[in-house]
Amino acid sequence: MSARVLLPWTDIEVPEGLEAAYYDGVGSPPGDLGEVEFYVLPYDRGPEPPKLIRELPSLRVVQSLSAGVETIVPLLPEGVQLANGRGLHDLSVAEHAMALIHAAQRDLPRWFAQQTRGEWVREHTRSLADSRVLLVGYGSIGQAIERQLVAAEAVVTRVASRPRPDEGVHGVGELPALLPEADIVVLVLPDTPATRGLLGAEELAALPDDALVVNVGRGTAIDTEALLAQTRTGRLRAGLDVTDPEPLPADHPLWTVPGVVITPHVAGGSASFYPRAKKLAAEQLRRYAKGEELLNLVER
Repeated sequence: MSARVLLPWTDIEVPEGLEAAYYDGVGSPPGDLGEVEFYVLPYDRGPEPPKLIRELPSLRVVQSLSAGVETIVPLLPEGVQLANGRGLHDLSVAEHAMALIHAAQRDLPRWFAQQTRGEWVREHTRSLADSRVLLVGYGSIGQAIERQLVAAEAVVTRVASRPRPDEGVHGVGELPALLPEADIVVLVLPDTPATRGLLGAEELAALPDDALVVNVGRGTAIDTEALLAQTRTGRLRAGLDVTDPEPLPADHPLWTVPGVVITPHVAGGSASFYPRAKKLAAEQLRRYAKGEELLNLVER
């Protein structure tokens, strides 16, 4: 009898020996889910698709298409393997991080506003070239961002949860000494007890005047009220794809602070993501059908 798999898209290659059902996370899931062994979660469809995990009694594998899986782990029954989307978002997030940096450094919101008014008022701006960038979170996404920063001739300092001296990577314990020397801080962090509030009032105060804080990881890494206090005065600037809380309420004062650029958690969802995600899902299904070890397994 064929093993059943539940997929978000109909154009994922399904190997012989597997029978596919489809659920895109928008409508209702198919009726007969009792034999589903392999579930590829729909991407960016909110909390409902993960809740389906508990309704799949035959489930053996969950494939997430997100790099961060902290909200999925608590839903997994004992014995169910979890694989994440490591690598799928590297270039998308790197592009978006760079877009936020360039928008802030070259004052793009100002020029966009002038365009709507038909104004031709010129002024020289900041630059990314030669800026000192503190890159906090040196996984595959952080490395992709670094490649583009280096190409832009920025000076990059790498930071991870633990120091890796042989790779030139500092540990987060060194942040108090590193922050005062940073023109730009880029956060690429998951939501964990260790990362929540990593940049609080004390850390933000340690940054030099006019420093730029960019967050493309999880909003909880920054104390929002402390960031608001620093940006409201104009001492710091920010480029945020993620916030805490998220979604950011429509009446939150951070929306209207000059020098703050906000996008609604869209860094990972560019056009390059989808073909890469489908290729990974197809490869995982091939491995599952052959009894081979899956990629990107998450230790629990």
